[in-house]
Parts: sequence; structure tokens; C-alpha cells
Amino acid sequence: MFESLRANANAARANINAASANGSLDDAGADVKALVKDAQSLLTAAAALTGNKADELRERGMQMLDVAMGKAGQYQDQALVKGKELAHTADVYVKDNPWRTVAVAAGVGLLAGVLLSRK
Repeated sequence: MFESLRANANAARANINAASANGSLDDAGADVKALVKDAQSLLTAAAALTGNKADELRERGMQMLDVAMGKAGQYQDQALVKGKELAHTADVYVKDNPWRTVAVAAGVGLLAGVLLSRK
């Protein structure tokens, strides 16, 4: 009974972690897109200008692109770590509940077979 409760708690924790990771990745994608759009608009404005002002705008645009690339790399690293944690949690769950995992996999396979055979 305690094993079942522990397994359910671990599964719930994995679902919560996956949901928070998805939310963080969505926010990260929006941040990076906004930075890239701002940098693109600065670089477009700089293309129409000449002289010191154009150089200043180009430099700011390049700095914004560098920040966007840095944030993208940081979010990629965070996603990799979170993915490894979720994979480890799933591995532990499968090792603790092999027959339940086999039953779920068979059920998903059966459902997929039924859906594919309808065509």
C-alpha cells in the first residue's frame, strides 16, 4: 500500500515538474523572440541611417542578439537538466512498477491499433 502511495506521489511530482518546465520554456521562447524582434528592428533602422547613429544602433542590435543567444543557451541547458530529471523519475517508476508499465503500454498500443485500423 505504501509503495502504491509513493508511486502515485512520484507520478504526480513528475507531472507537476513537466508542467512547470513547459511553462518556463514557453516564457523563454517568448523572451527570446521579443529580443530578436527588437534587435531586427534596430538593425533595420540602422540600415537606413549613416554615421555614428547607425553604428550605435547596429552595436545595440548586435548586443541584443548576443543576449538572446545567451538566454537561448541558458534555457537549453535548463531544459536538458529538467529532461534528465524527468527521464530518471520515469526510469525509477518503471523499475518500481514493471507490470503496471507493461499494462499501460499494452493499452496505449491497443488504442493506437484501433485508431489506425479505422482508416
